[in-house]
Amino acid sequence: MKLQNKKIMNRSFVTYIGIFFIALFLAADIQAQSKVGTTAAPFLTIGTGSRASALGHAYTASASGADALFWNVSGIAIEHEGKKGGVFFSNYQMFADIDYNAVGVAIPISNKGVIGLSGAVVSYGTMEVTTETQPNGNGELFDASDMVFGLSYAQPLTDNFFIGGKAKYISQRIWDMKASAVAVDIGLTLITDYLNGLTLAASIQNFGGQLQMGGINLRDTYDPNPENAGNNDRVFVNRETQSWNLPLSFKFGIKVPVVKTDYYTFRLMGESHQTNDQKLNGDFGAEFVYSTNSTNFYLRGGYKDLFLGNEVDSHVGYGAGFDMALSDIRIGFDFAIAQQNYLSNVRMIDFKIYF
Repeated sequence: MKLQNKKIMNRSFVTYIGIFFIALFLAADIQAQSKVGTTAAPFLTIGTGSRASALGHAYTASASGADALFWNVSGIAIEHEGKKGGVFFSNYQMFADIDYNAVGVAIPISNKGVIGLSGAVVSYGTMEVTTETQPNGNGELFDASDMVFGLSYAQPLTDNFFIGGKAKYISQRIWDMKASAVAVDIGLTLITDYLNGLTLAASIQNFGGQLQMGGINLRDTYDPNPENAGNNDRVFVNRETQSWNLPLSFKFGIKVPVVKTDYYTFRLMGESHQTNDQKLNGDFGAEFVYSTNSTNFYLRGGYKDLFLGNEVDSHVGYGAGFDMALSDIRIGFDFAIAQQNYLSNVRMIDFKIYF
């Protein structure tokens, strides 16, 4: 009976993958011309976490632990060294003093189910208000930030097939203007019995509403009949801004443990992804792991956005990390560098706890 259920779930995964590819090619077919810059909240595609960034964003099939909340939510139900629960914190030091922080918590609530809480904030810092007549600033200051917060749930449907979903609230703010929307993510992971545990995974992210700016800066006065000197020439109105779609993302990933021994593991990852504002694209990564009785050491490298060429500023990522047993928990540390062609390199640091 167990073997039969496993076969059914494997067939189900193939069905889901088929649906995924149909949606992927439909999205690609719709894009007869470039739609770059036609979506809101681009920070949702930055890529959260040092490990994923060092692997060139080829992380959908490798995601596990609390950082999976930002890539493939089904991964929070996959054990890391026998532990499902975890805490994840990530900090990016980006160009132009942009600061990015993310946190995720995965909490097992039963023998199978895991819930997750996650959040990320991008701070663009404080800037001077400039005008046409005062290009050097008028003495006023403003700031801007982006935020996303999510609630997730994932569980295994069999010993090797995992599914998860996430609901999230997205907000963008600049000065006194703000836009918000709600979206969902869905993730699937299948760990096979072939090639040392070949893994297939798929995810859909940012499926939801639109963002439309609103706030007091849109308030104005209007004279409905300027030719009539005796009418009310100060009717209060609100200007309406255009609404924009979220960066809907389809991803399919594969992970192959090419070499796997008691002390060494070498993995290759590949991923195709499609967003509604970009062309079909590919990411690739490699990870070498040296393991002792209590500690894992990692070396990573990757190449993202293979088919975009000079349309993006960064392709290469690399980094390292470790995790080690400490009493009943494990602690981990990762760092990565995303190499930029024209801007300063982005440096990332992660801290993890597994329990």
